[in-house]
Amino acid sequence: MPVVRLVAFARLREVLGEHREIVLPDGANVGDLWEALVREEPRATALARGLRFARNDALCSAEMPLRDGDEISLLPPYGGG
Repeated sequence: MPVVRLVAFARLREVLGEHREIVLPDGANVGDLWEALVREEPRATALARGLRFARNDALCSAEMPLRDGDEISLLPPYGGG
């Protein structure tokens, strides 16, 4: 079972916490991680629009498989100029 480190930013950090480790079943992907987080903290659902993921500092899709020791970052939409 992979143990991944979660890093959340902005409002997601307030809802989910800044850093933590999560154990997932073998064969889990980034989308499975997000679903587990939403089950644990339903308020996160409202923050899913425009959410992007990064695995080990590289943007990835929700279908990206997870490996033990991965660091998954949750990146909400951001603005700037």
